[in-house]
Amino acid sequence: MKIGDVKDTASQMVQQYQQYQQYNGANQANQANDKPATAAVAPEEKVALSTRSKDLLQIKNAVAQLPEIREEKIQELKTQIEKGTYNINGGKIAGKMVGEALIDIFS
Repeated sequence: MKIGDVKDTASQMVQQYQQYQQYNGANQANQANDKPATAAVAPEEKVALSTRSKDLLQIKNAVAQLPEIREEKIQELKTQIEKGTYNINGGKIAGKMVGEALIDIFS
């Protein structure tokens, strides 16, 4: 590598930097001149929610109003147990257990 090559590269970098500064300064001056006289007014803050997010909010509020304990379901199960008519489906229980185990494994 020649010393002359380094000098040429350095001078090119200096020229590019000077061009950048000139362009940046001219661009800022143009932006300052283009501002309207009412630029001192503070911008308003706005939030726009999609219809889906509004629907989800309504659903969330509706679910929050539901009771945590379903008294009528509990009473129905108590009655079935007392009468001896409550049947346990082992297949459903096993299916739920396997499903939950798979979810735990893959998550």
